[in-house]
Amino acid sequence: MLVRGWRRFGPIYFRPACRACSECITLRIPVETFQPNRSQRRARTASARFRVEVGTPRVDAERLALYHAWHGWREQAREWESSELSEREYFLQFAFPHPCARELAWYDDAAEGGPRLIAVGICDETPSAWSAAYFFFHPDYAHCSLGTANVLKQVEIAQARGIPHVYLGYRVQGCASLRYKGLFRPHELLRGSPGPEETPDWTSAE
Repeated sequence: MLVRGWRRFGPIYFRPACRACSECITLRIPVETFQPNRSQRRARTASARFRVEVGTPRVDAERLALYHAWHGWREQAREWESSELSEREYFLQFAFPHPCARELAWYDDAAEGGPRLIAVGICDETPSAWSAAYFFFHPDYAHCSLGTANVLKQVEIAQARGIPHVYLGYRVQGCASLRYKGLFRPHELLRGSPGPEETPDWTSAE
């Protein structure tokens, strides 16, 4: 389904179907040819001191507090609508049981008071695809470029596991929160919305 532009969020599979708009374009990174640029290499270096655990998504007070700290910061910085996400809603959106579901938990082991959860990445893993679904981090670490580092970590994991592509979801040029995906090069873009009997047409962007 990923190869045809579908995404999973909790128990729901979806893809855009807007008749008058085609701005949501599925983007994926071919891991064998990907080359991080200078800025991305700096982000990887800046985050090298953090520990990353790959496991099954779960909900607890620590993760819920981290999400609210991140979202509250975004509300002020980008005028997002407020979010009162409950534990049940977090479970349904980010920790819904699924055989492909993965979580990247980022820790600062040198933090005062002991290891501190500083970021969470929600992903899917299949034999042929790694899919980045959602990512949030504590505002105290905004200077560490963790969003970029999280993508690079997923590329690294995919390479180690023999997975050929990392799917970043939809690139929307007019949306600042999604435009960054085009900075990971080379990448491939899906043309249109292929049906189940059609061969997906991916074009390379160097």
